[in-house]
Amino acid sequence: VSLTGYIQACRGLMISAVCLGFFGAVFGLFGMKCTKVGGSEQTKAKIACLAGLIFILSGLCSMTSCSLYANRITSEFFDPSFVAQKYELGAALFIGWAGASLSIIGGIIFCFSISENSNSARRGYAYNGATSVMSSRTKVHNSVPDKTPPKHFDKNAYV
Repeated sequence: VSLTGYIQACRGLMISAVCLGFFGAVFGLFGMKCTKVGGSEQTKAKIACLAGLIFILSGLCSMTSCSLYANRITSEFFDPSFVAQKYELGAALFIGWAGASLSIIGGIIFCFSISENSNSARRGYAYNGATSVMSSRTKVHNSVPDKTPPKHFDKNAYV
């Protein structure tokens, strides 16, 4: 099936956006602090920044594809000499623009994660362990019973 050039360009840009998004997610997984894979903190920060750049590139590919298609549709819609079937902007274009924007914003957040690591040293907290080896259960049974008489409340004390 022969497609026009701009539709093939939009298709190619969207396929590259999806592939870049996949690789950005893989690099983002390796670059997060909560994973064991990826090496030291500095290496993880560089991998996270690379994931951010890939997400930004993916968002730009998707944004370009949606904008190219929307430009063609609006130019054909307002052209009085165009006699073929005219299309309008649909929900898929708006979802594509929103997804591309979120991908770009997420990539920027990933890129800023490298500056947070290099400027401030992380403070570690040491676990000191339990303060005593006696549990509360053994403490109650081994302690001396209290000599104070129990307090009795009448029904007015609770009101």
